[in-house]
Amino acid sequence: MKITIDPGHGGSDSGATANGLKEKDIVLNVAKKLKSILINDYENVSIQMTRDSDVFVELNKRADLANDWGANYFVSIHVNAGGGHGFESYIYNGNVSSNTINYRTIIHDEIISQVGFYDRGKKEANFAVLRETNMPAILLENLFIDNKEDAYWLKSDENLKRLAIATAEGIAKALKLKKKTSTDTKTGYYQVVTGSFEEKANAEKRVEELKKAGFDSFIEYEEK
Repeated sequence: MKITIDPGHGGSDSGATANGLKEKDIVLNVAKKLKSILINDYENVSIQMTRDSDVFVELNKRADLANDWGANYFVSIHVNAGGGHGFESYIYNGNVSSNTINYRTIIHDEIISQVGFYDRGKKEANFAVLRETNMPAILLENLFIDNKEDAYWLKSDENLKRLAIATAEGIAKALKLKKKTSTDTKTGYYQVVTGSFEEKANAEKRVEELKKAGFDSFIEYEEK
Protein backbone atom coordinates (compact mmCIF):
# COMPACT_ATOMS: atom_id res chain seq x y z
CA MET A 1 0.00 0.00 0.00
CA LYS A 2 1.57 3.26 -1.18
CA ILE A 3 0.59 6.28 0.91
CA THR A 4 1.65 9.86 0.22
CA ILE A 5 1.83 12.08 3.31
CA ASP A 6 1.70 15.79 2.56
CA PRO A 7 2.81 18.19 5.33
CA GLY A 8 1.28 21.50 4.27
CA HIS A 9 3.24 24.67 3.55
CA GLY A 10 7.01 24.82 4.27
CA GLY A 11 10.01 27.02 3.57
CA SER A 12 8.98 30.58 2.72
CA ASP A 13 5.32 29.59 3.25
CA SER A 14 4.88 29.27 7.00
CA GLY A 15 1.14 28.68 6.78
CA ALA A 16 -0.89 30.01 9.68
CA THR A 17 1.03 31.56 12.58
CA ALA A 18 -0.16 32.51 16.07
CA ASN A 19 0.58 31.96 19.75
CA GLY A 20 4.28 31.40 19.04
CA LEU A 21 3.57 28.56 16.59
CA LYS A 22 3.96 28.03 12.85
CA GLU A 23 1.72 25.67 10.96
CA LYS A 24 4.56 24.41 8.75
CA ASP A 25 6.51 23.17 11.80
CA ILE A 26 3.58 21.45 13.50
CA VAL A 27 2.41 19.57 10.42
CA LEU A 28 5.91 18.37 9.54
CA ASN A 29 6.30 17.04 13.08
CA VAL A 30 2.99 15.15 12.85
CA ALA A 31 3.74 13.88 9.34
CA LYS A 32 7.11 12.43 10.38
CA LYS A 33 5.52 10.70 13.36
CA LEU A 34 2.75 9.36 11.14
CA LYS A 35 5.25 7.99 8.63
CA SER A 36 7.22 6.23 11.36
CA ILE A 37 4.13 4.62 12.88
CA LEU A 38 2.79 3.34 9.57
CA ILE A 39 6.13 1.87 8.50
CA ASN A 40 7.03 0.35 11.85
CA ASP A 41 3.63 -0.99 12.86
CA TYR A 42 2.02 -2.19 9.63
CA GLU A 43 2.91 -4.67 6.90
CA ASN A 44 3.48 -3.88 3.22
CA VAL A 45 3.36 -0.09 3.56
CA SER A 46 5.46 2.35 1.52
CA ILE A 47 5.44 6.05 2.40
CA GLN A 48 6.19 9.05 0.21
CA MET A 49 6.57 12.48 1.82
CA THR A 50 5.93 15.54 -0.32
CA ARG A 51 8.49 17.22 1.92
CA ASP A 52 10.54 15.91 4.85
CA SER A 53 12.25 19.19 5.75
CA ASP A 54 11.46 22.91 5.90
CA VAL A 55 11.23 23.50 2.13
CA PHE A 56 8.60 25.05 -0.09
CA VAL A 57 6.74 22.74 -2.49
CA GLU A 58 4.21 24.04 -5.02
CA LEU A 59 0.68 22.68 -4.66
CA ASN A 60 0.62 21.11 -8.13
CA LYS A 61 4.01 19.50 -7.43
CA ARG A 62 2.58 17.79 -4.35
CA ALA A 63 -0.17 16.20 -6.44
CA ASP A 64 2.28 15.34 -9.23
CA LEU A 65 4.57 13.52 -6.81
CA ALA A 66 1.71 11.30 -5.65
CA ASN A 67 0.37 10.74 -9.17
CA ASP A 68 3.77 9.89 -10.66
CA TRP A 69 4.51 7.49 -7.80
CA GLY A 70 1.16 5.75 -8.21
CA ALA A 71 0.05 6.33 -4.63
CA ASN A 72 -3.00 4.47 -3.35
CA TYR A 73 -3.91 7.21 -0.87
CA PHE A 74 -3.03 10.87 -0.25
CA VAL A 75 -3.14 12.46 3.21
CA SER A 76 -2.55 16.21 3.59
CA ILE A 77 -1.82 17.45 7.13
CA HIS A 78 -2.74 21.01 8.13
CA VAL A 79 -3.58 23.23 11.09
CA ASN A 80 -6.48 25.64 10.83
CA ALA A 81 -6.88 29.37 11.54
CA GLY A 82 -9.58 31.99 11.37
CA GLY A 83 -11.20 32.24 14.77
CA GLY A 84 -12.71 28.80 15.28
CA HIS A 85 -11.66 25.74 17.23
CA GLY A 86 -11.66 21.99 16.75
CA PHE A 87 -11.07 19.48 13.97
CA GLU A 88 -12.45 19.11 10.46
CA SER A 89 -11.62 17.02 7.41
CA TYR A 90 -12.00 17.65 3.69
CA ILE A 91 -12.42 15.73 0.47
CA TYR A 92 -12.79 17.19 -3.03
CA ASN A 93 -16.13 18.88 -3.73
CA GLY A 94 -16.40 17.37 -7.22
CA ASN A 95 -16.87 13.79 -8.38
CA VAL A 96 -15.12 11.43 -5.97
CA SER A 97 -15.04 7.67 -5.56
CA SER A 98 -16.95 5.81 -2.89
CA ASN A 99 -13.57 4.88 -1.40
CA THR A 100 -12.74 8.56 -0.97
CA ILE A 101 -15.91 9.04 1.06
CA ASN A 102 -15.59 5.84 3.06
CA TYR A 103 -11.90 6.33 3.88
CA ARG A 104 -12.55 9.88 5.05
CA THR A 105 -15.42 8.77 7.30
CA ILE A 106 -13.30 6.13 9.01
CA ILE A 107 -10.25 8.36 9.50
CA HIS A 108 -12.24 11.38 10.68
CA ASP A 109 -14.23 9.35 13.20
CA GLU A 110 -11.13 7.58 14.50
CA ILE A 111 -9.34 10.87 15.21
CA ILE A 112 -12.37 12.33 16.96
CA SER A 113 -12.82 9.15 19.00
CA GLN A 114 -9.20 8.85 20.11
CA VAL A 115 -8.15 12.45 20.60
CA GLY A 116 -11.45 14.00 21.64
CA PHE A 117 -11.32 17.11 19.45
CA TYR A 118 -14.42 19.25 19.02
CA ASP A 119 -15.90 17.91 15.77
CA ARG A 120 -16.48 20.63 13.17
CA GLY A 121 -17.66 18.09 10.64
CA LYS A 122 -16.81 16.29 7.41
CA LYS A 123 -16.53 18.88 4.64
CA GLU A 124 -15.80 19.29 0.94
CA ALA A 125 -13.66 21.89 -0.84
CA ASN A 126 -11.93 22.65 -4.13
CA PHE A 127 -8.41 22.39 -2.67
CA ALA A 128 -5.71 21.79 -5.30
CA VAL A 129 -4.18 18.75 -3.58
CA LEU A 130 -7.64 17.13 -3.47
CA ARG A 131 -8.65 18.17 -6.98
CA GLU A 132 -5.45 17.23 -8.79
CA THR A 133 -4.62 13.89 -7.15
CA ASN A 134 -5.71 10.79 -9.07
CA MET A 135 -6.21 8.64 -5.99
CA PRO A 136 -8.54 8.98 -2.97
CA ALA A 137 -7.36 11.95 -0.92
CA ILE A 138 -8.08 13.65 2.37
CA LEU A 139 -7.03 16.95 3.96
CA LEU A 140 -7.02 17.18 7.75
CA GLU A 141 -7.34 20.48 9.61
CA ASN A 142 -6.07 19.76 13.12
CA LEU A 143 -7.29 22.47 15.53
CA PHE A 144 -6.89 26.26 15.22
CA ILE A 145 -3.48 27.79 15.77
CA ASP A 146 -5.06 31.17 16.63
CA ASN A 147 -7.24 29.69 19.37
CA LYS A 148 -5.40 29.78 22.71
CA GLU A 149 -6.73 26.45 23.97
CA ASP A 150 -6.07 24.69 20.65
CA ALA A 151 -2.61 26.24 20.43
CA TYR A 152 -1.78 25.12 23.95
CA TRP A 153 -2.66 21.55 22.93
CA LEU A 154 -0.56 21.82 19.77
CA LYS A 155 2.51 22.93 21.75
CA SER A 156 2.80 19.50 23.37
CA ASP A 157 4.92 16.99 21.46
CA GLU A 158 3.17 14.20 23.36
CA ASN A 159 -0.17 15.48 22.04
CA LEU A 160 1.17 15.55 18.49
CA LYS A 161 2.24 11.94 18.96
CA ARG A 162 -1.30 11.08 20.06
CA LEU A 163 -2.63 12.77 16.95
CA ALA A 164 -0.22 10.85 14.72
CA ILE A 165 -1.21 7.56 16.34
CA ALA A 166 -4.93 8.26 15.90
CA THR A 167 -4.39 9.28 12.27
CA ALA A 168 -2.32 6.16 11.59
CA GLU A 169 -4.91 3.88 13.15
CA GLY A 170 -7.66 5.59 11.15
CA ILE A 171 -5.70 5.08 7.93
CA ALA A 172 -4.99 1.47 8.87
CA LYS A 173 -8.70 0.79 9.45
CA ALA A 174 -9.69 2.53 6.22
CA LEU A 175 -7.12 0.78 4.04
CA LYS A 176 -7.34 -2.51 5.94
CA LEU A 177 -3.64 -2.54 6.74
CA LYS A 178 -2.35 -5.58 8.59
CA LYS A 179 -0.51 -4.94 11.84
CA LYS A 180 2.94 -6.45 12.17
CA THR A 181 3.30 -9.30 14.63
CA SER A 182 5.46 -8.80 17.72
CA THR A 183 9.17 -9.46 17.29
CA ASP A 184 8.89 -11.55 20.46
CA THR A 185 7.35 -14.35 18.36
CA LYS A 186 10.59 -14.84 16.43
CA THR A 187 12.54 -18.02 17.07
CA GLY A 188 15.75 -17.67 19.06
CA TYR A 189 16.77 -17.01 22.63
CA TYR A 190 17.77 -14.18 24.93
CA GLN A 191 20.79 -14.09 27.23
CA VAL A 192 20.87 -12.50 30.66
CA VAL A 193 24.17 -11.18 32.03
CA THR A 194 24.17 -11.26 35.83
CA GLY A 195 27.45 -9.52 36.55
CA SER A 196 30.97 -8.49 35.52
CA PHE A 197 33.95 -9.07 37.79
CA GLU A 198 37.62 -8.13 37.71
CA GLU A 199 38.52 -11.08 39.95
CA LYS A 200 38.01 -14.57 38.49
CA ALA A 201 37.21 -15.96 41.93
CA ASN A 202 34.24 -13.65 42.25
CA ALA A 203 32.95 -14.71 38.84
CA GLU A 204 33.28 -18.39 39.77
CA LYS A 205 31.43 -17.74 43.01
CA ARG A 206 28.52 -16.18 41.08
CA VAL A 207 28.38 -19.17 38.71
CA GLU A 208 28.16 -21.57 41.66
CA GLU A 209 25.39 -19.51 43.21
CA LEU A 210 23.41 -19.59 39.98
CA LYS A 211 23.90 -23.32 39.49
CA LYS A 212 22.67 -23.99 43.03
CA ALA A 213 19.60 -21.92 42.20
CA GLY A 214 18.96 -24.09 39.13
CA PHE A 215 20.30 -21.79 36.42
CA ASP A 216 22.84 -22.98 33.86
CA SER A 217 25.68 -20.47 33.68
CA PHE A 218 29.18 -19.97 32.33
CA ILE A 219 32.05 -17.49 32.34
CA GLU A 220 33.28 -15.52 29.34
CA TYR A 221 36.53 -13.49 29.59
CA GLU A 222 37.04 -10.24 27.69
CA GLU A 223 40.17 -8.07 27.57
CA LYS A 224 39.74 -4.46 28.71
